[in-house]
Amino acid sequence: MTRGRHVLTALAAVTLVAPASAQTKFESLFDGTSLAGWTTAGEAAWSVADGMVSADAGPMTFLVSNGSYRDFELRVEFWVSDDANSGVFIRCASRTEISATACYEVNIYDTRPDPTYGTGAIVDVAAVSPMPKAGGRWNTMIITARNDRFSVTLNGRRTVEAARDAAHREGPFALQRAAGTVRFRKVELRPL
Repeated sequence: MTRGRHVLTALAAVTLVAPASAQTKFESLFDGTSLAGWTTAGEAAWSVADGMVSADAGPMTFLVSNGSYRDFELRVEFWVSDDANSGVFIRCASRTEISATACYEVNIYDTRPDPTYGTGAIVDVAAVSPMPKAGGRWNTMIITARNDRFSVTLNGRRTVEAARDAAHREGPFALQRAAGTVRFRKVELRPL
């Protein structure tokens, strides 16, 4: 009888322990006051004010994370103008050559001529239909990358579900401003 009680106690302890990913909390990668932890790629200037980082003029520019990441959940809060071309690039192969071929590009581009890979899509990997609109308001995007599987949620709506691609396994991520006004106020990451 004693032996059985120990087994049941051990099993109960195992079932009460949450998976490691659920125990890991989100880490803020943007302090709201500086660009500490980030490197700029491109010529346009990013500015920090009122707890957010923004860019609204000049040629294409990126903020590249100093860290490199493999499996994660990334949560960003962003605001873009209706005419903005932006995105979040993940698992980039280079810190200076940021593109949809060298990274995975989760697009924020409401006016993309071909909306197949517009806002909420992963360019050339996972299409979105119908394409949601993000311009003119604050949005929350959650990007999950685990092994060769990806999902994207925009404002609580899943836009990409279990897309698969194994081209890029690990790397930094980058926030893009190519046109219009782009603002980010939260950038949080949780390793999986």
